[in-house]
Amino acid sequence: MPSALLRRLRSSIRTDRVPFSRREQWYALAVALLAGVAVWILATQLFPYHSSNDDEAVYLLQAAMLLEGQLELHAGELAGAFRPWFFIEDGGRLYPKYSPVPSAMYAVSMALFGEPRVTLAAVAAGNAALVYVLGSIAVDRRVGVVAAAVFAASPMTLLTTSVFLPYAPTTVLNLAFAVCYLRGVRSGRLRDAGAAGTAIGLAFFARPYTAVLFAAPFICHALWTVVRPLRRGDWDPRERFRPLPNAIRRNAVTAAIGLAFVGVALAYNARLTGSALVFPYQAFAPLDGPGFGRRRLLDHSIEYTPALALEANAYVLEYFWTRWFAAGPLGSLAALAGLGAAVRGWIRRDTETESPPRAAGVEKRDGSDTSSTGRESRIDPIAGILLIGVLLSVSLGNVPFWGNFNVLGTMADPTDGFVSEFGPLYHFDLLAPFSIFAAFGFVTGWRRLRASATAGRLEAATSRDAARAVALAALAASVLVVGAANAALVSTPVERHAPHTDRFEAAYEPFEEREFENDLVFLPTPYGQWQGHPFQSLRNDPGLDGEVVYALEGSAERDFAVLDAYPDRDYYRYTYRGEWTAEPSDPIVPAIQPLTVRDGASFAGETVVGVAEGVERVVVRLETDDAATQYEIDGSEDELAVDWSLEATGESDGVARLSDATTGRSNETGNGTTANEGTDADTANGTTADTADGTLAIDGAEDVSLSITLIQPQGATYTYTQTQSVRVTDGRVEVVWPPERTGCLLAPNCGTEGTYLPDRPELYSEWEHFETELTARGADSDGD
Repeated sequence: MPSALLRRLRSSIRTDRVPFSRREQWYALAVALLAGVAVWILATQLFPYHSSNDDEAVYLLQAAMLLEGQLELHAGELAGAFRPWFFIEDGGRLYPKYSPVPSAMYAVSMALFGEPRVTLAAVAAGNAALVYVLGSIAVDRRVGVVAAAVFAASPMTLLTTSVFLPYAPTTVLNLAFAVCYLRGVRSGRLRDAGAAGTAIGLAFFARPYTAVLFAAPFICHALWTVVRPLRRGDWDPRERFRPLPNAIRRNAVTAAIGLAFVGVALAYNARLTGSALVFPYQAFAPLDGPGFGRRRLLDHSIEYTPALALEANAYVLEYFWTRWFAAGPLGSLAALAGLGAAVRGWIRRDTETESPPRAAGVEKRDGSDTSSTGRESRIDPIAGILLIGVLLSVSLGNVPFWGNFNVLGTMADPTDGFVSEFGPLYHFDLLAPFSIFAAFGFVTGWRRLRASATAGRLEAATSRDAARAVALAALAASVLVVGAANAALVSTPVERHAPHTDRFEAAYEPFEEREFENDLVFLPTPYGQWQGHPFQSLRNDPGLDGEVVYALEGSAERDFAVLDAYPDRDYYRYTYRGEWTAEPSDPIVPAIQPLTVRDGASFAGETVVGVAEGVERVVVRLETDDAATQYEIDGSEDELAVDWSLEATGESDGVARLSDATTGRSNETGNGTTANEGTDADTANGTTADTADGTLAIDGAEDVSLSITLIQPQGATYTYTQTQSVRVTDGRVEVVWPPERTGCLLAPNCGTEGTYLPDRPELYSEWEHFETELTARGADSDGD
């Protein structure tokens, strides 16, 4: 039985035994599958840790929330420690600014396969298949196959579909709407109209503005088809028992179902934002939508004028035509040629007196396609005009949207900004109509070449087989030229993404080297208090109760609150040496440091640092949130030890003390000065020097920092800093240990660029070393 089935399958795909139309269906299926495979490879190999666009983590976390039946996270007073990128914080609950429709699509493959990238491959295959169907409806199946291939090969299709962004998934819905709408126009079936309404309704829920721009030409056509019977008198509303014209019934079904999904979207808004007319993205940034004037997103704002909008969109469209469409300028010229051929065909059709042609893409009784006839194929006027309408509505409708300015790092530089890595994202819907017109241009040109006088003379001079061989060679050469041009375009953004992947691989290496079980990890905040920005792979479960929980580093009070909320876990700090910037070539050295909460009545600390040659003096400074104390000593020794202590003095009060602050440790050699003698490091960061005995008050939870600044005669400095979170509660001192340590050249604070990693001595000069100890004092303390 299996062998017989295999023989039938093998025989069915032999091109000499398959009708013309079925063979091209197989080709279309192959194109769709190849598109899915290509996107799968890019998604898993180029983006294993996601891309530089941090919106991906928003959709993946939202997908996980949907699988748990949640529309929001509930973090209570700890919302600031768990707030993901692009989530709105509202009274302890957190919800995303984006619609749940794309996330629901990712959630399907997460539930079925445990891998959301399956959806990416399915979306790529689905878009290519829908472009084939749309091209077949508009012209014929051969054009549909070529259009699918052009769409699938476009750099923007490959790169944008390979990441967890909403543009390609929304296009699946828009294209499904277009296909079902045109089928409904042609067949008159209400089920096609219903499917069209469902698709565009979901598209509106996914990305309202995108769906409206895509659907605008179809809406205009629908209104025209509804009004036309009324104007012609085909139907009189006063005749109650006369059935409605098919156009009115179809469009009523499409509108009713589409508006039902609009109602669902508005209900979703009301559930999250409290107002049906306020979308979550508006709640996050009210000035982030379409329009002119002041536009703002977080700390980024501009005056978006019509002139700036036109200039930005001109660059965006230029980059689309030359860099992000298949074969770049070659593909765009083919699309323009196809568009011109379509218009000429319509004009010629109006002037010719012939019988009405068969509808484009419809099979004849013998199973062949109209494209196999000798007559040149033409684009169906309705489908063609609607495709042109999409080109216009998407291009013009994006002018008021300042996101097209934001994707341009520098407007005149196509290698800067998100446009250099993903293309003009908001114009993704241009790919399908452009691909169909390009395919029509390619196929029309090929057919005219075969029918040209030159081809006839070649066939007459040689033989039919020889002429066919020459034609095929020319076709192969053309395909190679176009393919080479397209490969160069695709390889450029791939090469731009590769350094980001390498940096993420290095950043996540400590996590891959260990297994987490019932752990809590504090994360750095290079871009502010946001999770998943930039560390997208470090995501919490929707219940904030997974095997590993990630919390943002913050104030001492908040850090202790997080620790109190997870008392039975092992604690870690994720850190790195280096600066995380938009430039992926900037190196970082990551580390995960185990943390403990030390508890005792009082602690004695000692910090020992290395001193470089030529240091003239050293300023030692101890700071809390509100005060500071310091002293100065000479730097003649090659090593310096500083004593300090922490002690509870009440139920929630304590002190931090810099030992021997009035004379300094160097008092043994007679070189100490007091904190009140006016050194170079007094009253930093707005704090004030406390009493000369080096004692600072601690009220509740505070960050206590010890800095040791080495100063050379020429003014060069190097500052060691350690910062520990300290809390006094119930008459005892709690300390998060070990502290964060940095070593900064020529600056008192250089952030993570100076992070000190004690287990990586090869990163430092011979004299650089930074050791610190904390010893509990008293019989009731927890010991070392």
